[in-house]
Amino acid sequence: MTPPLQSMWRSWVLLGTLVAVGVLLAWRSGGPARVGQALGSGAELFLAVLPNLCLGFALAGFLQVLIPQELISGWMGHETGVRGLLVGTTAGMLTPGGPFTHFPIVASLLSKGAGVGPVVAYIAAWGLIGLNRFLVWELPILGPRIALVRFGVSLLAPPVLGWMGGWLFRALRLPL
Repeated sequence: MTPPLQSMWRSWVLLGTLVAVGVLLAWRSGGPARVGQALGSGAELFLAVLPNLCLGFALAGFLQVLIPQELISGWMGHETGVRGLLVGTTAGMLTPGGPFTHFPIVASLLSKGAGVGPVVAYIAAWGLIGLNRFLVWELPILGPRIALVRFGVSLLAPPVLGWMGGWLFRALRLPL
């Protein structure tokens, strides 16, 4: 599923404007050398995340080809109710990786018939209760008492946010 050109256009205008402001500020604070330094820094970051971008989009492509639409719409579709919210929450919690992995996956899920509510639950679970982050970072660094309390209070948020997101999407009759 490719995003509509209209939403991409808005993003390009916003990002282009921010880049133009950045160029002006860099130019005023150090001239062309400072602009070059900023562009070089951006290029380094791009090259550092490029492997993740490629792998994330490849994974999204494989999900689109290998997972039947009936499976996604049956488990995470618009009419799946609480089950869809819980599946989205569980999938978001279990899927490791950063935004370069998750957002291509989300686009694949939407193109295969996932509902907005379960997708919102997926994104919220990834951000709030990612199991990989909890086990690798929070437990060892924060200790079990704080990590478990933080994890426990966050468990209800993804399904609730998914329900609210699905409701708002339907109430506003937004196009997908």
